[in-house]
Amino acid sequence: MKNNNNKSLLSVTDSAIDQIKKIISNSKKPTIGVRIYVTTKGCSGLSYAMEYIDKDSKLDEEINIKGVRIFIDPKAVMFILGTEMDYKETPLESGFSFRNPNEKGRCGCGESFHV
Repeated sequence: MKNNNNKSLLSVTDSAIDQIKKIISNSKKPTIGVRIYVTTKGCSGLSYAMEYIDKDSKLDEEINIKGVRIFIDPKAVMFILGTEMDYKETPLESGFSFRNPNEKGRCGCGESFHV
């Protein structure tokens, strides 16, 4: 389901968009975008995950931001609604982060969350 302007579903910072563009350009296989989903993991139960996607999925929500196609698994929509995706680099680590206003808590290591 195409959704070009639904910022209430997921907002993405410029830093995250730039990093997604970079990882897509470095992909070894044909890639049209990334897919965000939620998996069971860690102490609190849920964790954000991302993968390359090489073809459209009619079931996924699609957001197109600055030419970057982001697909969201339909099972993850209720857990991602209103979330901001960011990318940060520090001298010790780098990675994507998700700020979800619906989270009720996170495990001690920050690997998983619950709503």
